Amino acid sequence: MRNICIVFQYDGTRYHGFQRQTDGLLTIQGVLEAKLKLLTGEDLSIIGSGRTDAGVHALNQVANFRTNSRIPADRFAPALNSILPPDILVNFSEEVPMTFHARFDALAKTYRYSVLNRKVHSVFLRNYAYHIPYALNIDEMNRAGQYLIGSYDFSSFASSKGESGNPVRQVMDLNCQRGEDDLVTITIRANGFLYNMVRNIVGTLIEVGKGRLSPEEVQEILQGRDRTLAGPTAPAHGLALVDVEYCNGS
Repeated sequence: MRNICIVFQYDGTRYHGFQRQTDGLLTIQGVLEAKLKLLTGEDLSIIGSGRTDAGVHALNQVANFRTNSRIPADRFAPALNSILPPDILVNFSEEVPMTFHARFDALAKTYRYSVLNRKVHSVFLRNYAYHIPYALNIDEMNRAGQYLIGSYDFSSFASSKGESGNPVRQVMDLNCQRGEDDLVTITIRANGFLYNMVRNIVGTLIEVGKGRLSPEEVQEILQGRDRTLAGPTAPAHGLALVDVEYCNGS
């Protein structure tokens, strides 16, 4: 028995999230497990670092699975890529200690949200960026984001679905910037995220960018610990998991 780690990317547009669904809906986990069965003949269960929602993308998602297969660890990546659909790609694969757990061993994750902030949308970005035709004040959004850096109860930015336990998370970095062609990116790094936390933070920061909220009001929203105080949930298609960090620096 070996423990194999894979790092992979996917376009989440046509998937009903990462996690396998009991009703047979198309998911990233379901597709990967089906392809692994073709390679190994085993009914494997993969453990992902997190459960991205329907329509959310990933550049470096991490998962592990245990197998009795004799396929060399580094050959799982090309073997899977030869049979996976074109919207899922394994970056690399390697053997890891049997104790490694992609979810519980993760120290931090980074998500990036993309907003196309110009009058006319792009057909090429329609599945990857939220289109906002009204001007956004990026400086004010950054000022607001600074109030969210630190260890806090993020209940005001968590949707209730599937949430239980401690709502405290540590946001280590939050940055908003405008790039070429008016593509605005909001990058958030934290030790963990509540359900819809990133999209709810983004929706609130967009309200600041539009001038509907002040940066100081975002601090009040955080302290209120009430989801009804915060802005709307930003659409899923603008969100991507960028990186997952572990103790070995990977």
